Amino acid sequence: MSVGIGMNLNSWMAELLSNYRSRTPKSATLYDRACRKLPGGTTYAIRFLSPYPPFISRARGPYVWDVDGNMYIDFWVGHGALILGHAPDEVLEKVEEQLWLGTHYGYDHELALELAELVTKVVPNVEMIRFTNSGTEANMYALRLARAYTKRNYIVKIEGGWHGGYDGLHKAVTKPYDEPESAGLPDEYLKYTLVVPFNDVEALEKLFKSYEIAAVIVEPIMGAAGIIPPEPNYLKELRKLCDAHGSLLIFDEVITGFRVALGGAQEYFGVKADIVTMGKILGGGFPIGAIASRSEIMELMDHIKHPRKSERAFHGGTFTANPISMVAGKATIEYLSKNRWVYDRMNSLGLMICRRVDELRSTLGIDVYATYGGSMVGLHFTKKRPVNAREAAELWVPEDALKIMNLYFRLNNILYISEKKPHFFLSTKHQYRHVEKLVSTLENFLIRLKSMVSKN
Repeated sequence: MSVGIGMNLNSWMAELLSNYRSRTPKSATLYDRACRKLPGGTTYAIRFLSPYPPFISRARGPYVWDVDGNMYIDFWVGHGALILGHAPDEVLEKVEEQLWLGTHYGYDHELALELAELVTKVVPNVEMIRFTNSGTEANMYALRLARAYTKRNYIVKIEGGWHGGYDGLHKAVTKPYDEPESAGLPDEYLKYTLVVPFNDVEALEKLFKSYEIAAVIVEPIMGAAGIIPPEPNYLKELRKLCDAHGSLLIFDEVITGFRVALGGAQEYFGVKADIVTMGKILGGGFPIGAIASRSEIMELMDHIKHPRKSERAFHGGTFTANPISMVAGKATIEYLSKNRWVYDRMNSLGLMICRRVDELRSTLGIDVYATYGGSMVGLHFTKKRPVNAREAAELWVPEDALKIMNLYFRLNNILYISEKKPHFFLSTKHQYRHVEKLVSTLENFLIRLKSMVSKN
């Protein structure tokens, strides 16, 4: 990057910051307060947006409103969890009924059984399920279950893959991919975690020759890495390798579950997983996670069949299968089951974004690519369409340009995350006009960005 481009970006950033501060004074005040009580002034680092995030006061459908009264089209929709949009009537009505019957029993109840029966009906290749309170917990329990079943220790994860904050998977998430993703992780916690690039079958074959592997865990479509889809037959090759070596294949469907199709990525790609982890959409807007598999694997959690604790895989949690998450999840999955046409509609909107980005690349002569994951789209300023996390991280634009882009979109009443890897989630409430607004805003941003590049 030349000095001139950097100076131009600084000037543009200063202009946008001035406009943003004038539009969001109440958010600025709340952020100052938050910095005194919340580390970094936020509840989760990914939610921070420069120079401070808009503080949201309410949400409905595809929109959110901040405390200053600004309305935004939301392409984040609760970390991708709100496939029916914000505050859908179908869910709220059931939740309101349940509130008066109790929010947390601490005992077994029929609502959990009803959701379990529904999930095992619509998700392929699973016969039993256990609920957790987050996707992180689901992945933690899934690895423990895989190790208990195979009696092996090594786990393979994908470079750039995000599986929540569990110690054993908190490795090789972001560049340079050769270090833990957090302080406080002893080497002993990570020594049984092996890493290979996405869409690279040969790299996995080499590991199988050197290690006895309990399981391979993969996001069928990589989320935090930038919505990167598998190449044709990649997931099928993973299935073959796991079968050949007696290892389990775990699909982390916390993001793809009930999103790319009602039956998740197994249905969408036609590939069977041994264990599926779920979250987000399954909770209908409330905290949830789940581990699901065939009976012979899940029964290792059965305290009756395996009374000795050293012979079974523990699972539990105070708020596990709480009634609110159960009724919200059931209402969401039932709606999707009865209205499967919404998948074609959402996926077509995602495809529309990708095609329009291809047109912009052609007409503007600027290297920008969209990666397609049905109702999820990633945006990449790369020299080619990335097929793994490393390629997605090799940006030709400075990272400051991505911060400017996010701020530019906010000032045009569009919200998305993140500042480093732009990606967009669609819901059933998004319409053509919302996508058109997204694309036109991107076009205007790219035109100005190109003018700065061409001047230097």
